Amino acid sequence: MCVDTHVGPHTASLERTLPRAYYFDDAIYNRERERIFFRDWFLACRDEQITVPGDYRSVGVAGESVIIVRGKDGALRAHYNVCRHRGSRLVPEESCGTFAGGIRCPYHSWTYEFDGRLRTAPFLEDADGLHKDELGLHRVGIDVWGGFVFVNLTPEAAAAEGRTLAVQLEGVPERLKRYPLSELRIGATITYEIAANWKVMLENYNECYHCAGVHPELSALVPSFKKKGGADLDWERGIPHREGAYTFTFSGTTDRALFAGLDDDERTRHKGELIYPNFLLSLSADHVAAFTVFPRGPLETTIVCDFLFHPDEIRKASFDPSDAVEFWDLTNRQDWKICESVQRGMGSRVWEYGYYAPMERWSLDLRRYVNERLGP
Repeated sequence: MCVDTHVGPHTASLERTLPRAYYFDDAIYNRERERIFFRDWFLACRDEQITVPGDYRSVGVAGESVIIVRGKDGALRAHYNVCRHRGSRLVPEESCGTFAGGIRCPYHSWTYEFDGRLRTAPFLEDADGLHKDELGLHRVGIDVWGGFVFVNLTPEAAAAEGRTLAVQLEGVPERLKRYPLSELRIGATITYEIAANWKVMLENYNECYHCAGVHPELSALVPSFKKKGGADLDWERGIPHREGAYTFTFSGTTDRALFAGLDDDERTRHKGELIYPNFLLSLSADHVAAFTVFPRGPLETTIVCDFLFHPDEIRKASFDPSDAVEFWDLTNRQDWKICESVQRGMGSRVWEYGYYAPMERWSLDLRRYVNERLGP
């Protein structure tokens, strides 16, 4: 425990947050890029967004650009979005589409197979020093769980150290095994631009001490979120809704069928998972809200919120996701507004670090995660 000897007994037992520089400093953010976002498995998208051979998406990973492409054999592969010739971007950043037959550089038309091998370099032969087997695209690791596509920007090191996606997910797949995540499809998406450090959003997601004051609608739906400042929440079992409610909508109900195979708790309780470094997952009995966190720098973050529903529901002529989407959008905007307020406040010359209250103990895990990777 870090104890501040300069404060009175009323704060002596509270754990400190990370210091101010961790939310503002460019040098620390660059260390996070190398030791967190380029090292660990990073959520990129859903596999349903890249369906047929040639389909691709380019995704930003803390300043790097990655192409994810569906191969002719149906497998997903990922490469750095960098031509081996002169370094041109192969496709625009944050774009999607379908390649006709190969990945063609727009600069000099070097063309690559979907698996990254160099196919052609116009007007160049072996006699010119062209060694195709040495000039494939730089590989990015890729794996899928529950329909979610993850990438790893240092795949050789990850393999050598045994850092698989399964290891990183730890007990999450077992805890969520009854939710049909791989079957679900995107019914709506909202993208948010937030003027705050990525860790502020994760810390906010990790506690409900703020819920009574920031989320009156959410707290009315889930009274446990405001009881004792959200202390003693049993996330393993799930959090109960108010009497008669079972999902995240304003009414607490919906005309959508509940996911088949859920246990009794999962049919009436809300579950959530924070999967480092950039995945927030909130699960109701009829839909899932999946948040992908894209750090843009120490002061800016993009969050993409995908609302996932069972395809049987999406196919219905009456399908309308707005009851869930509108409730979540209100809750999200309340969160992002207070997170931006926190970021602005931490910028004061008098703020060196804050404190975690006992009901914010889960945020201690974020502090541990960052310190293990960056060093104390």
